[in-house]
Amino acid sequence: MTEAKEKQKEKTKGDEKVEAPKTEEKPKEEKTLTPEELAKQVVAKKPKKHRLAVLHVFSSKNDTIITATDTSGAETIAWSSGGMVVKSHREEGRPYAAMQAALRVVNILKDKGITHVHVKIRAPGGVGLKTPGPGAQAVVRTIARTGVRIGRIEDVTPLPTDSMKRKGGRRGRRV
Repeated sequence: MTEAKEKQKEKTKGDEKVEAPKTEEKPKEEKTLTPEELAKQVVAKKPKKHRLAVLHVFSSKNDTIITATDTSGAETIAWSSGGMVVKSHREEGRPYAAMQAALRVVNILKDKGITHVHVKIRAPGGVGLKTPGPGAQAVVRTIARTGVRIGRIEDVTPLPTDSMKRKGGRRGRRV
C-alpha cells in the first residue's frame, strides 16, 4: 500500500492508530571469493577443444556426393551421396537428396566429436559445367542448421587453362 492510503486509514479510525505490520527484508549476503577460489574456478572451466573436418561436396546436375575427411584430406571420416537416400535416379541431384545425405554425414561427424567444418564445393568443371548443381546450396544450409560450425566455404572447381578439348569431335554433337 502507498503511504497516502495508510494515512487515510489512520484518519478514518479516529483516536485509534493502527499501523500496518511492516515486513523487514533481509539484505542478500554476497559471497566473496578469495583469489585462490577464483583461480580454482577458472582452472575447472577449460575451453572445449574444437575438432575440425573438411567436407568435400561434389555437386553436379545429376548427383551430389559429400565426403568428410580430416584436415589433410587423407583419412575419410564419413561419406554419403544423393543416390544413397532416394530411390529414383532422377531425384539424385535434387536439393532434398543432398539435404538427406548431408544429415547422414553430419550425424556421423557429431558422433565422432567433430564440431567445426570447412566446406569445399566442387562442380564437374574442366570441359563440363563450371557451376555447382542445385544440391550444393542445400548441403551448406543443412550443415549450418544442424549446429556444426562452418569455418570456411571454398569453391574448388577445376578450370581448364586451354588444354582440354570438349567431346563431340570437330563438327560438334549432331542432334
